[in-house]
Amino acid sequence: MLAFALIYDGGSRLDAARLGNVTRQIVRDWVMRFNTNGPDGLIDGKAPGPKSLLNDVQRAALAKAIERGPTPYLDGVVLWRLCDLAQWIWGEFHVSVSEQTLSREVRAMGYRKLAARPKHYAQDPQAIEDF
Repeated sequence: MLAFALIYDGGSRLDAARLGNVTRQIVRDWVMRFNTNGPDGLIDGKAPGPKSLLNDVQRAALAKAIERGPTPYLDGVVLWRLCDLAQWIWGEFHVSVSEQTLSREVRAMGYRKLAARPKHYAQDPQAIEDF
């Protein structure tokens, strides 16, 4: 803000850059953002990141596949894992998606990994009931 005050008092951008300990290009960018959006333009927003590899139609088909579950004789698995879903996406849409990216996509769609709680082979059901 001191750099802006110096500019509005008639100082040069070079002097403002020295005062802010930045380059003239950064001061120019600040001035452009300030002139466009006012003081709120100086707040750094979250970077948008890369766009999704899957479009809405593909995402809907993925959700349908997750909901119906795999068909063992067609898909070769009895339970969807991320690596299996990535292969399914490649087979259906020829889109290569890493497991990490697919995990983010699936979580954004509202799905979570669910696993059954392990059960000891020698567990006595009557002892549980008595407890």
